[in-house]
Amino acid sequence: MSEIDTTRIPRHVAIILDGNGRWANARGLPRTAGHAQGEPVLFDVIEAALDLGIEWLTAYVFSTENWSRSPEEVAFLMEFNRDLLRRRRDDMNEWGIRIRFIGDRDDPRVPDALRTEIAEAEALTVANTRMNLVFAFNYGSRGEIATAAQELAARVAAGELLADDIDVEAVSRHLYASDMPDPDLLIRTSGEQR
Repeated sequence: MSEIDTTRIPRHVAIILDGNGRWANARGLPRTAGHAQGEPVLFDVIEAALDLGIEWLTAYVFSTENWSRSPEEVAFLMEFNRDLLRRRRDDMNEWGIRIRFIGDRDDPRVPDALRTEIAEAEALTVANTRMNLVFAFNYGSRGEIATAAQELAARVAAGELLADDIDVEAVSRHLYASDMPDPDLLIRTSGEQR
């Protein structure tokens, strides 16, 4: 890594973890095998990001659109993400990573056991400062904006805020992680261009 210009390292890299199912299908494997194969690759990326001094790494692990997949695949992904946190959170804590989640974790479709693992991982690592690792789980940008709009509307209805005071900064303060900077680099792993 000595040949890397450290003045050009992005502060925030976001990765859309896409293509695992297609990778598995192309090899005659079940889609779930692709997700399992992606875990070590993700953790190689996390370690490289740490080595490079990247402050924020966001991994889009489960979109709100993923609920339309087969019930078997969705159930696998819920259990897989829960188990991943159990297996990896102590390592991430030792590495100085703060684990954070954005998305609708209160969705009743999210299993309680996964919700518990999310809360425990966040609590365990809350004081870590080496890197923020954000898992976008049950996340959709439109849903995030709708949630922010609902919170702002509730504040207006309660008389805490004037409608005329709603601007870009007000919306930003009501996003899932208002302190998170915008990504400097967005990578979609499938190789597809959309």
